[in-house]
Amino acid sequence: MLIQRKLFLFSFSLLTILNSYAQPAALAIGAKAPLFKAKAHSGDIIDLRESLKKGPVVLFFYRGSWCPYCNRQMAELQDSLKYITGKGASVIGVTPETNESMNKIIVKSGASFPLVHDEGYKIMNSYGVSFKMDTATITKYKKYDIFVDKANGNNDYTLPVPATYVIGKDGRIKYVHFDTDYRKRATVGEILKYL
Repeated sequence: MLIQRKLFLFSFSLLTILNSYAQPAALAIGAKAPLFKAKAHSGDIIDLRESLKKGPVVLFFYRGSWCPYCNRQMAELQDSLKYITGKGASVIGVTPETNESMNKIIVKSGASFPLVHDEGYKIMNSYGVSFKMDTATITKYKKYDIFVDKANGNNDYTLPVPATYVIGKDGRIKYVHFDTDYRKRATVGEILKYL
C-alpha cells in the first residue's frame, strides 16, 4: 500500500511538472477567436468584440522591444498600415511587456496601432501562444544584456510564440501564422490575402 501511494504521488508530481511545460499550440482556422478586453499602452480599453463590429482584426503577439525581429515586424505593420486599414481592418499587438517597455518599441517602430499588456497572460493562454523560457535561454539572453524579467516586470519568464491571427468580422479565425522559430513572421502580403 505504501509503495502504491508513493508511486501515485510520484506519477502525479511528474504529470503536474509536464503539464506546466505544455507546448504552445495554435488555434485552428475556422475556430471562434477568444474575446478579450485589455488596457492598451495609451490607456484605452481594447475590446475585441467591439473592434470586430467595425471590421476584421489582425491580432499579433510579440516577445518584446529587446527582440530585433519584433521591432522589424512592428515597423513593417506600421509601414503597411494603410493597406490593412484600407480593407476595413485594424491591428492589435499583444505582449507580456510593461508599458515602459512597450514605449521603447513604439519609438523604434513608430507603431500607431494599439499595443496591449497581457496581464496574467490571459490573452496569450487563450490563443495558445504562451510558453516559459528554459533556463539555458534565460542565461544566454542575460549574456547579451537581454533581461526579460525587467521588460515584463516579473520573474515568470513567460513569452508568446510570435503568432499572427487574422480574425473575420464574424469572430472566426481566417488565417494563422504560428511558428516557434521566432525569426519567422507573417508577411503583410500574407495577411492582406485574408482581409
